[in-house]
Amino acid sequence: MPKSKLTSQRGFTLVELAITIAISTIVILGVAVVLVNSQSAWNHMYSKAHSDVVTDGFVAKKTFDAVIRKASKENFLINDAGNLLEIYYYEDEDSASADRYARFYELNGRLILEHGEHEPRETLTVQTICENVSNCIFTRAGRSAQMILTLDNGSQTTIVSASAVMHNE
Repeated sequence: MPKSKLTSQRGFTLVELAITIAISTIVILGVAVVLVNSQSAWNHMYSKAHSDVVTDGFVAKKTFDAVIRKASKENFLINDAGNLLEIYYYEDEDSASADRYARFYELNGRLILEHGEHEPRETLTVQTICENVSNCIFTRAGRSAQMILTLDNGSQTTIVSASAVMHNE
């Protein structure tokens, strides 16, 4: 009678398979944790960069720059507290004197820009530039005006500093 021959079968043992599954699970869980943390950090930074405080600061800076650049250096008013700025400008380039005014001031947590006729004094438009204003200070240095604006929405605070030169004589 022929002796039966034991041959080794090809493949993985149950122990090798269990070890491979355990190592794969650890690697997959590690990658998942990194992805979740990356997504969370990205969402946090995106919300900070696009919050109402940041966009309000950008709008306030651009508006301040545009208004001050067309101002006449002849008349320029900042109140004693430094929280109101009034400039005068020419409505028409052929005008002999500055006939319009623009006034920046903070009111109830909002930065307000008011435009009007200088003489006779008449307010034409009043618009809110930004909200969440906790502090606003205006200063003057030569032919330039500066604004330091602190915006706070309760969860984020930012300070916006703007400076512009009055170009009109």
